[in-house]
Amino acid sequence: AEGIGDTIRVSLAEDPINELPVCYDILQSLGLRKTKVEYIACPSCGRTKFDLPSVLHAVRAATGHLVGLDIAVMGCIVNGPGEMADADYGYVGKAGGKISLYRGREEVKTGIPQEQGVEELVALIKADGRWQDPPEGWTPPPPPASFASRIQSSIPVKPR
Repeated sequence: AEGIGDTIRVSLAEDPINELPVCYDILQSLGLRKTKVEYIACPSCGRTKFDLPSVLHAVRAATGHLVGLDIAVMGCIVNGPGEMADADYGYVGKAGGKISLYRGREEVKTGIPQEQGVEELVALIKADGRWQDPPEGWTPPPPPASFASRIQSSIPVKPR
């Protein structure tokens, strides 16, 4: 619209420096602008063959600085490939401590030991020419706290 109304404004009850990342998150969630990796992860179920939260964290730590990619981490060998069909890359856990890697809907590597999965995913992204080195000063996100520890830390405890 010729620049008219092309503004987004967010007000937070904290330091205004945090408003810009929130604006980018809103635009990304609407599919209007990609400023970081979009991760797709299937919640764990009975068919999950590995510790999905830990693997997702390792994938995020290795790729979190990239811009504009969709990366799926799936634990279910039955539904995972279909649920990640729109992702640029996919990491799917299989039986026996193995994983498969996907480029889009195509399985491109299979039988990879889980310990080498993240390294192989990075190699695939590099081979496709979509890798960017992390910017100076970038640090990977810290491991997520468990749900139980987040709940416990948010409940005030009164001394007796």
